[in-house]
Amino acid sequence: MGDPKFLRRRYDRPKHPWEGTRMEEERKLLERYGLKNKRELWKAQSVLRGFRRQARELQARLRADEPQARRETDQLLGRLTRLGILSVGTPSLDDVLALSLEDLLRRRLEWIVFSKGLAPTPSSARQWIVHGHLAVGDHRVTRPGYILPSADEARLSYSATSPLADDGHTLRVALRERLERRGATTAPAPAPEGAAP
Repeated sequence: MGDPKFLRRRYDRPKHPWEGTRMEEERKLLERYGLKNKRELWKAQSVLRGFRRQARELQARLRADEPQARRETDQLLGRLTRLGILSVGTPSLDDVLALSLEDLLRRRLEWIVFSKGLAPTPSSARQWIVHGHLAVGDHRVTRPGYILPSADEARLSYSATSPLADDGHTLRVALRERLERRGATTAPAPAPEGAAP
């Protein structure tokens, strides 16, 4: 049979759970990105902490001129660039150390679905993902916390088996009208004739 597997937490809780300023910042992030609870936020913080720890260790090993450290640096930077967390170009380990929590939260599937206009709010995007209405290519993805690679962003759409795939679905029509209203209100007003540009 084998030994039983004991699951362990994949995140660290705050050392002081009742700090008012930290709790307020966490609440704002939960509302903005449509997260279910603070545990999801703590998981993202742990992932970011791991990236930073790896970058610091690699910087120290690069100063010692290890050839393996150069390969690992290229792999880390390549991975973060493919995920869209770092910008395309010539990223460095300093860019990894400068990452913020919001850089990671913006790459979650639920936020990308909302920002592409496929759902009216981040929380509804989360619900539609969990219910299987969205797919990346031909594969249905039901994890809202999935970090979507930037190459797959163009393949994100409604699932073929979902009722939302129909363009005439009432939710899709309401979403289009809402986006048009938002676009009309955020568009800059035309300059009056004869005014300097």
